[in-house]
Amino acid sequence: MNRQQAEIKLKQIFGFDRFYDEQWETIDLLFQAKRVLLIEKTGFGKSLCFQFPATQFEGLTIIFSPLIALMRDQVKSLVKNGISAKFINSEQTQEENSQTIQDAIKGILKILYIAPERQENQEWIQATRQMNLSMIVIDEAHTISVWGHDFRPAFRRIVNLIQLLPKNMPVLATTATATKRVQIDVEKQISNDITTLRGRLIRDNFNLFVINVKSEDEKLIWLAENLNKIEGTGIIYTGTRVNTEIYSRWFDFLKISTTEYNAGLDGETRKDVENGLMANKWKAVISTNALGMGIDKPDIRFIIHTQIPASPIHYYQEIGRAGRDGKPTTIVLFYNSSKDDKGIEEDYKLPKSFIDGGRPSLNKYNRVINAVKGEQLGGRQIMKATNLKQTQIKVIKADLIEQGIIKEVIYGRSKKYEYQFDAPELNTKAFEELRELKLNELESMLEYVNLNSSRMQFLCEYLGDEIPEQIENCDNTNHQKFISNPQPETVNMLSDFRETYFPELRVESRGSNIVNGIAASYYGVSNIGAALRRSKYQNGGEFPDFLLKLTLKAFRKQYGQEPFDLIVYVPPTESGDLVKNFAEKISRVLRIPISHNLIKTGTTQPQKVFKNGYLKRDNVSGMFKFDSPNDINGKAVVLIDDIFDSGSTIKEIGKMLTNSGASKIAPLVITRTVGGDI
Repeated sequence: MNRQQAEIKLKQIFGFDRFYDEQWETIDLLFQAKRVLLIEKTGFGKSLCFQFPATQFEGLTIIFSPLIALMRDQVKSLVKNGISAKFINSEQTQEENSQTIQDAIKGILKILYIAPERQENQEWIQATRQMNLSMIVIDEAHTISVWGHDFRPAFRRIVNLIQLLPKNMPVLATTATATKRVQIDVEKQISNDITTLRGRLIRDNFNLFVINVKSEDEKLIWLAENLNKIEGTGIIYTGTRVNTEIYSRWFDFLKISTTEYNAGLDGETRKDVENGLMANKWKAVISTNALGMGIDKPDIRFIIHTQIPASPIHYYQEIGRAGRDGKPTTIVLFYNSSKDDKGIEEDYKLPKSFIDGGRPSLNKYNRVINAVKGEQLGGRQIMKATNLKQTQIKVIKADLIEQGIIKEVIYGRSKKYEYQFDAPELNTKAFEELRELKLNELESMLEYVNLNSSRMQFLCEYLGDEIPEQIENCDNTNHQKFISNPQPETVNMLSDFRETYFPELRVESRGSNIVNGIAASYYGVSNIGAALRRSKYQNGGEFPDFLLKLTLKAFRKQYGQEPFDLIVYVPPTESGDLVKNFAEKISRVLRIPISHNLIKTGTTQPQKVFKNGYLKRDNVSGMFKFDSPNDINGKAVVLIDDIFDSGSTIKEIGKMLTNSGASKIAPLVITRTVGGDI
């Protein structure tokens, strides 16, 4: 099929008049059964490079994509164009995914999107042998490279499938962000005979700014004073899930229309937010980097980062979600350069912690190895045996499997891991090289922040696109700088907000009369964390009165005039009478009787020593009782503690008080940790 013939079909199926030259070059190579790596900027139209040939091939095209939002969006669009397409991912039920597999085997589908993790699913592995495959596509191909910015070990298994394919079956790998090192790695994995097409990365419709601040409050204040001055709707990226909530509540307080989005939301809520973003329902969506990839919205008019990404590669990809229509687009990055008592800049810490956590220490690898040496263990059993976080276990398992130190074994429907006889020693050289690479990437991001020359030119050249001329579209070239200059009235508004915004404690569960509770603040977001530390760990005396006043405000906001019969408090593990004395003060102010009959039945460890929810729950399970249960039967109870982390202690006490006859248990705490795994 020549280009003229193809463009007639393009018009009939997709409604477009013609291909870009680079699109046709890619498609023509696929028609020749070649293997292709396509590196093109976000918004170029990479999806058409595989969707169009998929409609012309006789059999099925499988598209591996890590982006559920992209699957959903593109399948909807394909079906609208009369193309038989479906997807398989974790948002669907097992029955729905199984039916889709059967449709693929029967030849009902032309295009099938699938999450790369499915390469670990036995049903899928068996099914691929029965499918009439015409083409394989790896979208976001940087994820299969250990040097890629979103590398996921499970995605490497896609390569195992590709290596089994006939040499004359076309394969396309696409990405918007690949350094030369990532490019070479992907090329090597996919084929010795691969054609790489690399486009230009310049986004000259972007207006790039960096705003240096000296506190987190300055970010909130600048946005309060300037967000409505920026044209259109957009995305504000934060570094953590908690910050999506804090920023969104701040804008609610200011009556600026926003909503929050993060991976902790359920699937339906995420879909609603994505649809609302497409419909310009809000001025901004406040999100972690979970939002944006795969959403084809051409008119996102601004992207604002409140926290620096881990590398210029991440940053280019995230800002690339805006301005796809070619119209002027505002790109803002905040950087908090204030230093802690160790001389470390505040906004350096979070991405550095992600790097530190990305590859666990050698000691943690050995913990897992030693745990499975004794017996075959499932994932949950490994977490309990090693006291490691789930994310760390996931990384360690993948690495140990890849190095042949452990292997997966299937028993019925459960998966376990066993130590390989005569396994090799753990090779950490690759981990150390990768860590060094990521630290260098973070340093390059700091270089971008402190740059005095063209910001777009820096990003393009970092990604391997050599630019001969200076690009003038930033605050270092032809735009006036944005300055943080907090106005007194906005500072006062933020202070008022701090005294009206209280984090919710989501603890309601089946079989318990506990209700969702309230905290006076997030730990570390304000001066509350410092005050608690002084009292608990530095002999600072009783919790100060300002904590009492703020906690009472939180109580009144959450529970209003609801009647309560009794106050109880969590018995201490290591902080003496601090919580008891605090609860007595609340009892006197609210005029609710206090009981001292909630006691421990055994010794527990401080919850902070445990790194996963399973061990936190085990630590407190069955460890509380209420003396004189008649005193609590039928009563509505306020349950007081100082710090809420995982919620395991509060939930365990709620269950016990329910069994003792309490009609309602309402948690009230001074602060909630940022990382609590509820």
